[in-house]
Amino acid sequence: MKALIEVKAASVTYRIRHGASPTLKQTVIQSIKREKLDVEIQALKEVSFSVNQGEMLAVVGSNGAGKSTLLKLLARVLPPTSGQVIVRGSVAPMIELGAGFNGELTGRENVVLYGTLLGRKPKEVQSRVDSIAAWAGIDESIDLPLRTYSSGMVAKLAFAVATDVQSDVILVDEVLSIGDAEFQEKSKERMREFFQGDSAVILVTHDEKAVRDLASKAIWIDHGRVMEYGEVDKVLSAYLHG
Repeated sequence: MKALIEVKAASVTYRIRHGASPTLKQTVIQSIKREKLDVEIQALKEVSFSVNQGEMLAVVGSNGAGKSTLLKLLARVLPPTSGQVIVRGSVAPMIELGAGFNGELTGRENVVLYGTLLGRKPKEVQSRVDSIAAWAGIDESIDLPLRTYSSGMVAKLAFAVATDVQSDVILVDEVLSIGDAEFQEKSKERMREFFQGDSAVILVTHDEKAVRDLASKAIWIDHGRVMEYGEVDKVLSAYLHG
């Protein structure tokens, strides 16, 4: 199988200005005294892994471990400070679902808007609106303003748009827990379809059951470092008891 994702010793360092001077004079004085103004925080430290076609990699770790930074690398939003990140093919980022929605537009208009933001052609998205709404279970509300939707309805619609077309690489960030139990099962089934359709899937979640049910391998990240990588049960055992 072809590797669609290759991450090679990738590191991300954020530089934060600490104690910046309000005046030019004070800045010069601090420079002469060699007072350090910047604080460097390493969000990821030499992370390496690969994901082939038809594989799903689960990323586990506590909050602040570096999972979101990793997704930004794979979504091509953030470049690595060092190392290499190779992502081949089209990418469907299911991160902060519905971030591009507009509450004053109808659900139908938001589907076209969101689909376009994901890189699809507007006419193609327009032709898919009714089937997207039906899959999300909100077809009766699709022509109402989005501000009349519940947060659950918005999340369902966003998920339906993001997964309507199979992409080469799919990035999933804690979205399999949206909606009721029936919709969650539908979401997982769609993930399985992507898995069987030769997509490379990255799943970031705290849901141990979802990891065991869906993932073919896993990686545990803690404070930006890879603690364990490989077989799902081995990684989960290390994470849960580490």
